[in-house]
Amino acid sequence: MNLALPALVPALPALGAAATLAVGKKAPGLARPLAIVPVAVSAVLALVVALQLGTGQALDAATRLTPTGGPDIALALHLDGFSSLISVLVGLVATCVQVYSTAYLKEDPRYPSYAALVSLFTAAMFLVVYSGDLIVLLVGWEVMGLCSYFLIGHHWETADARSASLKAFLVTKLGDVPFLFGIFLLGADAGSFRVPDVLAAATEGRLGHPTLTALLLLAGVAGKSAQFPLHTWLPDAMAGPTPVSALIHAATMVAAGIYLVARLLPVFLLSGAALVVLAVMAAVTMIGSALCALAQDDLKRVLAYSTVGQLGYMAGALAAGDREASVFHLVSHGAFKALLFLAAGVVIHAAHTNSISAMSRIPGLRKRVPDAYWTMGIALVALVGLPPFSGFFSKEAVLTAAEHAANGEALTNGLGPASAVPQAAGWIVLISAGLTALLTAAYATRLFLLAFHSPAGAAAAAPQVLPAADRGTVTADHENGAPYSPELDEADPATAEPPAMRWPLWVLAVPTMGFGVFGLRSDWLPALLDGGSLRPSAVTAVTGTGLAVVGVLAAYGAWRSATARLGTGRPAPAVAGRVPEQGGAPTAEVIVGDPGRTLLGPLFGPARHGFGVDRLYHALFVRPVGAAADLVRFLDREVVETYVRGSGAGANLLGRAVRLAQTGNAQTYLSALLAAVVLLAVLVAV
Repeated sequence: MNLALPALVPALPALGAAATLAVGKKAPGLARPLAIVPVAVSAVLALVVALQLGTGQALDAATRLTPTGGPDIALALHLDGFSSLISVLVGLVATCVQVYSTAYLKEDPRYPSYAALVSLFTAAMFLVVYSGDLIVLLVGWEVMGLCSYFLIGHHWETADARSASLKAFLVTKLGDVPFLFGIFLLGADAGSFRVPDVLAAATEGRLGHPTLTALLLLAGVAGKSAQFPLHTWLPDAMAGPTPVSALIHAATMVAAGIYLVARLLPVFLLSGAALVVLAVMAAVTMIGSALCALAQDDLKRVLAYSTVGQLGYMAGALAAGDREASVFHLVSHGAFKALLFLAAGVVIHAAHTNSISAMSRIPGLRKRVPDAYWTMGIALVALVGLPPFSGFFSKEAVLTAAEHAANGEALTNGLGPASAVPQAAGWIVLISAGLTALLTAAYATRLFLLAFHSPAGAAAAAPQVLPAADRGTVTADHENGAPYSPELDEADPATAEPPAMRWPLWVLAVPTMGFGVFGLRSDWLPALLDGGSLRPSAVTAVTGTGLAVVGVLAAYGAWRSATARLGTGRPAPAVAGRVPEQGGAPTAEVIVGDPGRTLLGPLFGPARHGFGVDRLYHALFVRPVGAAADLVRFLDREVVETYVRGSGAGANLLGRAVRLAQTGNAQTYLSALLAAVVLLAVLVAV
């Protein structure tokens, strides 16, 4: 293979970003071609590289960048089936996002800088995927964090965007500090930062601190991939433009942490404690995020919590020792989650709001956005994990991996002994993944029914016309503090979505529907990865699908029950063609027939607010740090500056006293001199 091909994959989007920044403002007509063409060409080159590399092959190439006095830093490529598959996903999603953005941000005056940052974001993810040196990988890792800060805060004139971008940056950096030390420790133990050398050292047992190294790396993964306890930044990041959400959630940033653990899984297999920690982290993330998603009113926040939970699935598969299943779900999820966010953008464009409750008050919304309606339905079925869509196969692969690990037969595929994976990790993942499958089906069904199928006029019911038993429901949903992450609405709801916002949906719908069947029919996908089986076992297939069906039926039954009760209250008819206002938490928009409240019961309020994790962090960390900052400011201004001002004042007073003695009279000077001489003589004589 010509090494210029894989080198061009990250280079072209980076060059496109530089060109867009350079000429975007001066020649706006060039901004869109410069945004789309380099990324699209990189996507094609990534596919060409994958085809040329083939299955079961690997390519390593490196040139030394600089000596360090220790392990050298090299500009290295490490290509195999994992990097090939993920690079194709990154290219596909990034191209769809760039095309979609040309219409979604058509009137945005800052579009050139936005497009340049998306291209740079894409280049950084390509660098992470292709890099064969951990220090160079770290460069791409940090560039993605910087790009996310600017993209989430694209609408910096709003307080939500500013705070969300700062929160995302700080929380991910909190994980990046131990992550950096983990890389240094790994390089010191292995004697190299090269990925093949690190993996060889792990296989040969030459790593001196595997548990400490793995835990330090997991801190960075928790931040970047939004795993508990560093998951709180991702729902708030929905204040950024919707195409950015699709890119972050599907193919870049959050996928980088999972990819890193998959790449370095032999290191983690040396530490059973680290795998149990990863399993617990994944379990809490999966279940907690699914409960939160079931209580959200903001469409994008539902999808954000969904992403957190699905990343928990991937982390759980890694804790069970099967990186094939994890990466399979990463790619499958990347396709349907990008589709969900882009379809959500179309719905938001038509409804003029993020609020599901507001959408439920718009008659015939699904007829106004037929492309989004059908493609979002396809993506939600894949998210639920029903056959034959891709989400079914990848979810079942995770459950199968957990089942084998729980039985002491972990599917490590030759990366380590099956006994390296504690059975406790397998049980933790298996139980939590099953419960999450049930909850995922429930919140996906709730979202679809409330947004597109609420009975006409039911959601406009006023409390006074409802039965007494339902009035508390309406009042409780009037919360001023309900989490809501609106972005600036730049679209005209009277204008139909342009083709650039519609055809990417159908492009992404193809892998959403067919990736699982196509990948497993001839077993080319397992051959591309580690060669293990990705076919679901009969037990997990029946159990997983059964739980998903139960979740769908439970949500549907709760929805029918809630809407039936509303029907007895003679709700006021909805105003035809009404478009709710955007710009704040929808305090007047009420989901009066919300099945989430019925299903969650007393957990609904805590789940809506993320179980108070943000408040806890504010009390434990933000307030003490703020108090410490206030103390430092007081000491600096009232103590240190007082001494500084005092020393200046003392010198000034001394100068004034000396100046008084300077009279200009020679006789006075001579008299003082003689007096001093006499005084000194007396002192010497005595």
